Amino acid sequence: MQRARRAGLRAIAFSAFWRPPLRELPPVDRDALRRAARAAAAESITPIVDVAQFGSETPLSDQEQAQFAAFVASVPRLVPQVEHVVVGNEANTNLFWRPQFDASGGDAAAGAYERLLARSYDAIKAVSPKVEVIGGGLAARGADRPQGKRPTHSPTAFIRDLGLAYRESARSRPLMDAFSMHVYGDTSHTPPTRAHLGTSIGIADYEKLEALLREALGRTTPILYGEYGVNTTIPPDELAAYSGAEVATKHPVDASTQARYYVQAIGLAACQPLVEMLLFFHVTDEPQLERFQTGLYYADKTPKPGLEEVAQAADAAFAGTVPCPR
Repeated sequence: MQRARRAGLRAIAFSAFWRPPLRELPPVDRDALRRAARAAAAESITPIVDVAQFGSETPLSDQEQAQFAAFVASVPRLVPQVEHVVVGNEANTNLFWRPQFDASGGDAAAGAYERLLARSYDAIKAVSPKVEVIGGGLAARGADRPQGKRPTHSPTAFIRDLGLAYRESARSRPLMDAFSMHVYGDTSHTPPTRAHLGTSIGIADYEKLEALLREALGRTTPILYGEYGVNTTIPPDELAAYSGAEVATKHPVDASTQARYYVQAIGLAACQPLVEMLLFFHVTDEPQLERFQTGLYYADKTPKPGLEEVAQAADAAFAGTVPCPR
């Protein structure tokens, strides 16, 4: 938490994973989240908890969805420092939600997720009306191909189908208080300033995302950029803190480029009126080279070049002093 605060960060996300038939956080997860939330509060950092499951344990039946909703509501009940909860993670990918498509090639994921989100919203609000329920957590891109090797939905298609399911449900209450979008670039070489012409969504696609949400939900919806990250190369004098081998498809950049992209991302998000938060994934690199080296610190906790520039940009965003175009 001290490293996060030094980097200018004022919010941090933790994960809790549901598996059937759990109806509340197990004691080990409860105690870990309590310690983490207290440590965050001590550094004036807002704790956020993402509650999700892997695709093999997707809650589809009424019983499973009731269990999941009780589990997600147990987070603010058992860890009262948590006032922001994300329901689900990348439900537009089959890594976290299955099936994505039905037998006829229609969207099976968005409708099932809509039902889970509605149940979870009601369960959380019954615990504490002040808790912000955040929906979505969608991956930045998807193929929209039912017969694809890895069935996925683009966020554009998923949001539209989610809105359709919401309207068809005739639900009078909201589905969520805010919407989370993961806004990774196509590769780590892609700057956050690059907009997409197709169905993917990044930070520079704010107007497209805002319009999609307004159409789907019938109202203006606050936005959370729940994950953004840029992988960096690891200099020789830092390699001892890592293991494994780099994956060629990650296309890492040098740490100075990462810092420049992070500063740009902060500047963009700070000037987008509905955006509440931008979360970097991670604070510190994962030590396995095949995973994420997107942190502001190397795996041995040494700051990467550009940390101070990122912290200054974050401080300016928090203070509301980022110069925005008129």
